[in-house]
Amino acid sequence: MEFSEACRSCPRLADFLGRVRQSLPGYYALPVPSFGDARSRLLIVGLAPGLHGANRTGRPFTGDYAGNLLYSTLHKFGFASSAEPLDSAGQANAGLFLRDCRITNAVRCLPPQNKPEPAEIKRCNAYLAAEMGDLPQGAAVLALGTVAHAAVLRALGLRAREHPFMHGAQHGLPCGARLYDSYHCSRYNTQTRRLNETMFHEVFGAITGYLRKT
Repeated sequence: MEFSEACRSCPRLADFLGRVRQSLPGYYALPVPSFGDARSRLLIVGLAPGLHGANRTGRPFTGDYAGNLLYSTLHKFGFASSAEPLDSAGQANAGLFLRDCRITNAVRCLPPQNKPEPAEIKRCNAYLAAEMGDLPQGAAVLALGTVAHAAVLRALGLRAREHPFMHGAQHGLPCGARLYDSYHCSRYNTQTRRLNETMFHEVFGAITGYLRKT
C-alpha cells in the first residue's frame, strides 16, 4: 500500500486534522510520511505524530522532546548527519539526513490526546506492512513503545503473546529481520525515569552490534 498525504481513511483523525489546520494554519497538519531511505537496514517505529512536533514540521519526531533524544542518539551512533532536528528558524533541518535508517509511525496522523483508537491503528497498519516488506535481509526494527511493538507484529501477522514487549527485548522475525524494543523516548517517560539516556543508548548499542554482523 503506497502512502499518501491525502489519506482520509480514518474519519475521526481526518476531521481532527482539519480543525488543527484551521486553528494552527502554519502547521503541516496532514498524514506524516516516513523519513529516510526505504531500503535502510534500521526501521524505527514510533506511535504517532506529536501536535507540536511532526504534526507541525511534517517530519517524524521533529520539533518535540522525543525527537531531541532520538536524533541526538541517531547522530551518536552514526545514523544521522546531525544531532539537531530543527534549524535556527525552528523548522525541520533540511541539512539533516539519515544513514541506513528510516523513521516512521504506527499511525501517520495526529490523534486527539495522542491516543489513536484500535481501529485507526489497524487501518493504518497497511502502510507499515508495506514498509516491512521493503526491509533488506538482516534488518533491525526498533519499536518505541507497546503500540509500535504491536503494530510491527500485526504487520507481519504475528501473535503478541509469542513476542511480549519489554524494554531491551529482542525478537527474531520470520521476515529475516530482528525486532528491538524500547520504551518510547517521550518527555513523560524520561521525566518519570522510566527511560534514561543510558538505557536508550544501550538499545542502540545492541542494534549497531547486530547490524555490524549482518
